[in-house]
Amino acid sequence: MKIESAIRDQYRKMAKDQGYRSRSSYKLLELDKKYNILKQNDTILDIGCAPGGWLQVSKKYSGPNGKVFGIDLNPIKPIPGTSVIQANIEDPNVVQIIKQRFSLSFDVILSDLSPSVSGIWHYDHERQISLTLVALQISKQLLKRGGMAVFKIFDGKYSSNVKQEASRLFMKVATNKPKASRLKSSEFYLVCSSFIGNDYTT
Repeated sequence: MKIESAIRDQYRKMAKDQGYRSRSSYKLLELDKKYNILKQNDTILDIGCAPGGWLQVSKKYSGPNGKVFGIDLNPIKPIPGTSVIQANIEDPNVVQIIKQRFSLSFDVILSDLSPSVSGIWHYDHERQISLTLVALQISKQLLKRGGMAVFKIFDGKYSSNVKQEASRLFMKVATNKPKASRLKSSEFYLVCSSFIGNDYTT
């Protein structure tokens, strides 16, 4: 068995044994261990939350008084202590939809967004970057001052666009590729701290 396949199978087995819905849960766990993203009593929004692994981690680390919400185009099975909206994040009214449902701002916003992969790299990269920029715009309107955000990025020609925009909105932007990511995957994560907003923040 190749090393990458063995690692992937290891995380799948861990997810099954520990009750997480996806191996991607361990990406967030790694990021949180390094950057202390999720805290007790936090209010958290997970953009593109299906199948729910990041919701599970968020609820565990925010505790019984934490509030964890998600949004996804696809339905997901309920997770105790969380609420989910089924909606398209590219809907121009998505921020209003979220505000109407949840009526609060967030300490943390997470985005592990990925498009339906076509296998045509330049298209998949551009599509993923487009979705992540939408998530960043949503964050700009819903994050509390001083809040944190995490954004997945497919590395490539346009990945610097997201980092540049994030650097305008946060005091610190770090890049990280968790060990739980596939070795050959182009994905990495921006971990953004101390949200300061800009003139367009509402």
